[in-house]
Amino acid sequence: MFADTARPSPELVSYRERMLLLAAAVFVVLNRVLLVLVRGDAWYSLWPVGVWLACTVGMHVVLNRVLPHRDPLITPLVMLLGGWGLTLVSRLAPPFEVRQTIWLAISVVALLAVVVLLPPHLRVLKRYRYTWLLAGVVLLAATLIFGVNPSGDAFAPRLWLGFRVIFFQPSEILKLLLIVFLASYLAEKREIIVTTRVKIGRWELPPPSYLAPMLLMWGFIMVLLIWQRDLGTASLFFLIFLAMLYVSTGQIGYVVGGLALLGAAGMVGYLLFDVVRLRVDTWINPWPEASDRAFQIVQSLLAFAAGGVFGRGVGLGAPTFIPVVHSDFVFAAIAEEWGLLGALGVVLCLAVLVLRALRAAISASRWPFHSLLAAGIGVSLGVQSLLIMAGVLKLAPLTGVTLPFVSYGGSSLLSSFIMIGLLLRITDAEAQASAAGGTLQESLNRNFMP
Repeated sequence: MFADTARPSPELVSYRERMLLLAAAVFVVLNRVLLVLVRGDAWYSLWPVGVWLACTVGMHVVLNRVLPHRDPLITPLVMLLGGWGLTLVSRLAPPFEVRQTIWLAISVVALLAVVVLLPPHLRVLKRYRYTWLLAGVVLLAATLIFGVNPSGDAFAPRLWLGFRVIFFQPSEILKLLLIVFLASYLAEKREIIVTTRVKIGRWELPPPSYLAPMLLMWGFIMVLLIWQRDLGTASLFFLIFLAMLYVSTGQIGYVVGGLALLGAAGMVGYLLFDVVRLRVDTWINPWPEASDRAFQIVQSLLAFAAGGVFGRGVGLGAPTFIPVVHSDFVFAAIAEEWGLLGALGVVLCLAVLVLRALRAAISASRWPFHSLLAAGIGVSLGVQSLLIMAGVLKLAPLTGVTLPFVSYGGSSLLSSFIMIGLLLRITDAEAQASAAGGTLQESLNRNFMP
């Protein structure tokens, strides 16, 4: 009954989003202009900013029509990070600027397709969860035969599919499909998993028949990732699985047992895989090999030190000394040229985005699938951000995952924007249902409940 006054009107939602987008536009355009002045580039090199502005305006207009009750904070945060990422790619890897701009436009179109084509109940995602996940697994398995590495390095993992200049990484799409699968499965089975117990010796566990389908699908994915030596993504998938299992059941034992298993797997990986041994050794003490195997992480730490509080200024630092800085180590580049304030700004944007996703999960608790899907999206963005930022700062072994919305990478950008589209759809559906009140509650339950 009180939801009508508690919820902001569509006009207020649009106004708040528009003001925040304007602030994001000022930041992105100003930094891109400063980069042009520092490098002495021609003014027509600002065209990627024009594409970003067109995408931002177009998204705002479409969302006003399709999702009038959405969370007004999400889109500005995402576009700010995406525009910042464009500036960084232009600064750090100019040959890839065109690709990143095209991928940004494609990602925005994909987001809008999600919010326009998918109904509020998202039934097509729930009903065909095995089909969606199987399609993602097939794409991932295809990399074992047809996989390539865009760098051309014959010894690097072949984690991409594509030809010539068009490549995509199936694991990024699979990450989204895994979240959808887990949200759907756990929403349907969590009551049984929580309440039903089978005693095995001194332990009481959920019935294997209910856990087996989920564990088999997830386990097969993990085997494929480890076989491909994509251990960073494997760690990310493992942590997402643990977090969603905890959110759905509230059983801390799953998390403790899972983390213990992850630690044991890490020890085995250290003994069996050279890449794991290298990353652990350079994490513990990189300085003896600062000019060789640990060159990347040492240069990253020096970049953080050089940036200080306020940074050296856009285009004035030397982050390009870090290999692959535009991808894995883009956070170090931000710290050097925008300083501690810039790095904290990125952390704050990602943290608020994760909190809004978790807020949406709590608000949509009446609809288990929506709630778990929002929680999974928030967990995925948060865990991925923590993994790469901790690795760059030498707080944890480097995993090699991307910083969401900021790092160079079309597949990562596309999957992240699709997740944001689903999150916007969930926030709008929940707000409309809350505003409807008791008279429409039964109808809403029929539409939204699994």
